[in-house]
Amino acid sequence: MFEIIFLILVSGYFIISAILVIGAKKKFPQISEELLPTVSVVVAARNEENNIVACLDSLNKLIYPDDKLEIIIIDDASTDNTVQLIANFISSKPAFKIIRLEEYSSGNLRGKVRAMAEGIKQASGEVILTTDADCTVNPLWVKTLASYYFDDVGVVNGFTSQVVKNSSSGMQAIDFIYLLFIAAGTINLGKPVSCIGNNMSFRKKAYEETGGFENLPFSVTEDFLLLNSIHKLKKYKVIYPLNKDSLVISKPAESIKELLHQKKRWAVGGIDAPPLGMGLMLWAFLTNLFMLLTPFFFSVVCLYLIILKVSIDFFVLLPVHQRLGLQKNLKYFPVFQFYYIIYVLVLPFVILFNKKVKWKDRVY
Repeated sequence: MFEIIFLILVSGYFIISAILVIGAKKKFPQISEELLPTVSVVVAARNEENNIVACLDSLNKLIYPDDKLEIIIIDDASTDNTVQLIANFISSKPAFKIIRLEEYSSGNLRGKVRAMAEGIKQASGEVILTTDADCTVNPLWVKTLASYYFDDVGVVNGFTSQVVKNSSSGMQAIDFIYLLFIAAGTINLGKPVSCIGNNMSFRKKAYEETGGFENLPFSVTEDFLLLNSIHKLKKYKVIYPLNKDSLVISKPAESIKELLHQKKRWAVGGIDAPPLGMGLMLWAFLTNLFMLLTPFFFSVVCLYLIILKVSIDFFVLLPVHQRLGLQKNLKYFPVFQFYYIIYVLVLPFVILFNKKVKWKDRVY
């Protein structure tokens, strides 16, 4: 019986992965350079003195028409040297603008959501692009995402990887790509289940038609809440191109505690995922659980199924990494596979007993 159930799970895992590959590799038309829209890059920063200069430097190197680009940095009540570093960097750089917020929260506008709402409100661009203060962007990032904005497009997402220095950061980088591969596959098939706000863009008009963050329920994963709200308008396409020129690089978690907080925040946000998202998470949970239980029900068939499941993950990740120019990171695939199995099985129990999320010294 164990073998039969495991076979069904792995077979379903293969079918799901194949469908997601079709979605993730979907290609989209791009507009000509003279038709590029005006854009506003919005970045919220709180206590980012160790990261903000690298982020600003990458934004300063963006290749985009000067008269169509503005960059808005929101200081979210930082208590370190973040504000001064921003002010020093953007001096004499007309494309940049800083907004300073005091510590305050009200209703739906709390923490980063409040900062983003204020930045978007003051943005003049037709299209808003968002990234995080601990990220660096490709010089063609804005131009690439903006090039997909035909009149019927409301959201365009990009892929994010991480700085890779060792096995810990390597497994996190692969995990980012794997999760965003799932996001891209579902979004491009018209069934969004997740996204990431450090590499996201949306039409400001579409944002305003949702009522904006002021009128949306509070969420620790405000990026997906917004994407799903625009998708539900049924007026705009939501797309996720697999394009290396829109790649963003973030910093990995430096400790197990920091990594756990990150995963917990995403998992708590995932509670509000649509049924398809919950179904995908459940199937992954059960498939990985049966892998872990195999030593207690060992057989040659089970061994083959384990090899098949691991092979599915690798051959799904290989073309995505190749397309993004990140194939060298796959040397950490064995570490990622072990890490992936553990957190998929542990996280549901972590949030079952405690749904509080800590983010930038704030608890939600």
